[in-house]
Amino acid sequence: MTPEPPTSEPAVTPRATDWRIGVWRDFLRAHATVLRELEREMLAETGLPLPWYDVLLQLAEAPQRRLRMADLADRVLLSRSGLTRLIDRLQAEGLVRREPSPDDARGTYTVLTADGLQRLKGAAPVHLGGIRDHWLAHFSDDELRLLGSWLGRVGPAAS
Repeated sequence: MTPEPPTSEPAVTPRATDWRIGVWRDFLRAHATVLRELEREMLAETGLPLPWYDVLLQLAEAPQRRLRMADLADRVLLSRSGLTRLIDRLQAEGLVRREPSPDDARGTYTVLTADGLQRLKGAAPVHLGGIRDHWLAHFSDDELRLLGSWLGRVGPAAS
């Protein structure tokens, strides 16, 4: 069930009252609602803010559980300055550490610590349960495959 590619209609800037803008707003509202619920549950059940979880997850999935700050910034939804402040807090909690790059005297790696990995493992069931309850439960597998193919048109892979 692959969606048809978009037609090659001329690009026209829609008006604010255009029904398609309503679909865009629905998408944004759904995104914000799900993130709010995931954040609320994560904080209540683990004490871990959602952006912290995201950083720990990105590091856990990286080779040697470490990433250069620039690469980490590309993977999370934070500005570079916001990420630096977040890493400062994670380091103060003992969840990550910074290591100088052996190849570049100016480069620094952010490395997931054993405590950070344990904290991530404890929080993962809460996060995945929230995704199941607040997102996956609303769609069939076929609908999710279709939605994934549509969203793939606008993500980094589409560029």
